[in-house]
Amino acid sequence: MNRQNVIDCIYLFAAVTFILALKGLSSPKRARAGTVVGAVGMVAAVGATFFTKVDGHTLQNLPLMIGAMVLGVVVAVPMSRFMKMTSMPQLIAIFNGVGGGAAALVSVAEFLHYDVAYLATYQVLEIVAGVLIGAMSFAGSAVAYLKLQELITGRPITYPGQQIVNGAIFLGALGLVAALVHSPSNVLLWALVGVSVVLGISFVLPIGGADVPVLISLLNSFTGLAVAASGFTLDSNVLIVAGTLVGASGILLTKLMSQAMGRSLPNILFSAFGSAVVADTSGGGEDRPVRAGTPEDIGVALAYARKVIIVPGYGLAVAQAQHTVRELAEQLQAKGVDVFYAIHPVAGRMPGHMNVLLAEANVPYDELKEMDEANAEMSTADVVLVVGANDTVNPAAKTTPGSPIYGMPIINADAAKQVVFLKRSMRPGFAGIENELLYDPKTVLLFGDAKDTLAKLVAAVKAS
Repeated sequence: MNRQNVIDCIYLFAAVTFILALKGLSSPKRARAGTVVGAVGMVAAVGATFFTKVDGHTLQNLPLMIGAMVLGVVVAVPMSRFMKMTSMPQLIAIFNGVGGGAAALVSVAEFLHYDVAYLATYQVLEIVAGVLIGAMSFAGSAVAYLKLQELITGRPITYPGQQIVNGAIFLGALGLVAALVHSPSNVLLWALVGVSVVLGISFVLPIGGADVPVLISLLNSFTGLAVAASGFTLDSNVLIVAGTLVGASGILLTKLMSQAMGRSLPNILFSAFGSAVVADTSGGGEDRPVRAGTPEDIGVALAYARKVIIVPGYGLAVAQAQHTVRELAEQLQAKGVDVFYAIHPVAGRMPGHMNVLLAEANVPYDELKEMDEANAEMSTADVVLVVGANDTVNPAAKTTPGSPIYGMPIINADAAKQVVFLKRSMRPGFAGIENELLYDPKTVLLFGDAKDTLAKLVAAVKAS
């Protein structure tokens, strides 16, 4: 067996590990093992690449390649290790953008390296597709990061005639692709890079709020397609497989997230085009009366309940209260209370975000119930404790046609005997609309930081 056959076998091994990694990531119990398997495959693929011959020659510029890899490790490892769970979507956006940018640069380098006049039409198309999709994904991911990090407004940024402008940019990009295929030139290539970057920015600006995670998933799919295009350009089977897996899983995740929000993907991507999104504040907002309770009173009610369902949301993640909520659940269970967590598909900011956050606090997996399973038991709950969630329990999704969240599947907290909301203030959630459940006679509000409030509830339950 010659060297190239050995390398091909290693690439095949890597491709298999990538598939197994995705399978592992589909379950919280297997996610860590899946990550390790994928990492092993990637290390094997990268290592094998150093022994690959290109046009009969071994790889050149090895010091630059190794230096770039060392730089990547120095930057990425601390970011990954010290990034808070609440900032995980931003980290995903950054890493995804880097992947898209790398794919675009590979395509640009290949275009400049070859005498494209002698390349077949399909080869030129592979290269320019990598440039278009990769540069667009890079720019779009950068804007998504800025929105999530609140360096720019997280709400849709719109202006009159936006549909026409974005349509013109998209048609311009397609025109440059056609021109490059017909008459390849460096000038047209750099023009395509610039237009693709502008297209990525203009595509993302009108998307905001809770729709940004869906956008990141879609951009992740774009990056996968760009990587696959680079694989065809470089004649690399492992890149084709890896890119296709990322592209397919990204678009599937995007579809599932859209369904979880009860909206179509076109509605998420284009609903804000050309119009400003204004929250519906009709009904008086903070002037309407609500029932406010004390941790001591709520602690007694929790301690003497038969079943308590905890509904965590992004506010729990922001307050870093996952360990405290687990302690509360353990105190209630010690008193014979049946406790479990109702997890909405888009709780937090990404699918699985809340599962990982609670797993970090050593909450048993069997205490996490998905929305449909939790809803089946909601009417038997004595108390539903909503911690930092809002839109995912808002009855407007079922009762108010025309609401931004109408049609979105929700956790039916309103079916429980009593609802307790832990909130900082009466401000609405990402959707920017009021939650009528806050004004329901059976709802009690506890205002304050979620972590501090939960600690007081723990003390009250212990004293009961």
